[in-house]
Amino acid sequence: MKTEKELNDAILKMTLKIRNEYPELSKYLVEMPETIPDTNNPKINIKILKDYYESLNSILKKYAPNHTIKEDK
Repeated sequence: MKTEKELNDAILKMTLKIRNEYPELSKYLVEMPETIPDTNNPKINIKILKDYYESLNSILKKYAPNHTIKEDK
């Protein structure tokens, strides 16, 4: 199991990858339910971070195979 720091690092890398390689997906980063807390004082824990990472990963797995980065030739 990953630590909170490892999950935060993985989320940051995934977020940067989405913003850099698939900027059209950036709009989904702010709309994801995992980023909207249910309470006034939300507690971020390993499960919430893991769920958020998995949702980012899911977006990439569904999107990336059909949309390759175009390289300049």
